[in-house]
Amino acid sequence: MSEKQDILVLIPAYNEGLVIGSLILNVQQYADKVIVINDGSSDNTEEIAKLAGVEVLTLKENSGKARAMMVGFERAKELHYLATVMIDGDGQHNPSDIPKIAKPVLDGVADLVVGSRFLENVGVADIPSYRKIGQKVLNQATNVSSGFKCSDSQSGYRALSQKALDNMNFVSSGYGIESDMLSHFAECGLRITEVPISVTYEVPHKHKMNPIKHGLSVLSGLIQLITVRRPIFCFGIPGTILTVVGAVFGFNALSNAWSPTLTLASLMLILMGMLLISVSLILYSVGILVRKV
Repeated sequence: MSEKQDILVLIPAYNEGLVIGSLILNVQQYADKVIVINDGSSDNTEEIAKLAGVEVLTLKENSGKARAMMVGFERAKELHYLATVMIDGDGQHNPSDIPKIAKPVLDGVADLVVGSRFLENVGVADIPSYRKIGQKVLNQATNVSSGFKCSDSQSGYRALSQKALDNMNFVSSGYGIESDMLSHFAECGLRITEVPISVTYEVPHKHKMNPIKHGLSVLSGLIQLITVRRPIFCFGIPGTILTVVGAVFGFNALSNAWSPTLTLASLMLILMGMLLISVSLILYSVGILVRKV
């Protein structure tokens, strides 16, 4: 069976009528089947996709990328292709990279392949500075959450194995699905790797969401994820530091002339430290119980 017959491509699309037709035609050169998930578009995205002869899954209302992709993944599970590739519907990704992204999955060496713009710095010069900074922040937060060092954690160009689809049992919303996927798959012990891709930013709809709002939305979700999955790191270590500092203050207060201010500061730091340590132990225990259920 050839690679082309082994690959299913999912395209989430929201008001992409200007580019969806040409994108589908290009993608069809590298995939046996293409599915467009029309996320409540108000333009002619659905009509053009159907005219291109591909399967279209339509959400009645715009529900966000995470919801659209979950619908696509459910359909992909039913079809049992060896590799399922997700590619953004705005045209910024190069369809000719599909075989490269799918190869580690088809070779059986990876369950999730992330197409990275930063491995070979392809097109990085075209990225605005503020977006590079935001990307680095999100990368670091995602890496802490997942334990996997990813150079492009927000990339929507990915390939998944059937095993990955079977483990798509996590909750996500909006544009947080890329980070949530990495964290969840890493926790499940799935094999993750990256391959370099090329991108273009000369697309009709460069940003459907304000990039700052987008970044803060993803970051807030990551912070919640980190606090739940790594409570010792988030609460236990800071709590220990505060407790030690408080103890040092207390020792100095007792060793020298008694200082009410120093004593009060010592008590407050120790109490805060012990509280954080207690929270970390409780969250850690709850996390273990949840994983066993």
